[in-house]
Amino acid sequence: MSNEQKARIELLQGTLEMLILRTLVFGPAHGHQIARHIQQHSEELLQVEHGSLYPALHRLEKKSLIKAKWEKAAKDLKREFKYYRLTPAGRKQLLSEESKWRQMTAAIGRIMWPEGADGQEG
Repeated sequence: MSNEQKARIELLQGTLEMLILRTLVFGPAHGHQIARHIQQHSEELLQVEHGSLYPALHRLEKKSLIKAKWEKAAKDLKREFKYYRLTPAGRKQLLSEESKWRQMTAAIGRIMWPEGADGQEG
């Protein structure tokens, strides 16, 4: 795998992890709820596949940014789901990631839409 591919994968993983942490600010959720929240709040633009979601959840858990606990489902007491919760370290990490994200999107915005540009290339 090339360095460019590794960097792209890290960016994607980091972005997904940030979105998971942000989703868990609203309270505990199981994997399907997290994926659905990201999809719905991105107006269906972002689709989180289970093959990406669960490895990201495990990475976050390993870093102690989230905690997981098996619990009975609220509607179906016969089923158990693994609910993920944000830890204090996860909240701190989210604040850091949000700050980096704002800086990066502002920098990209300045390049894509410079002030005074008329939208035409010269």
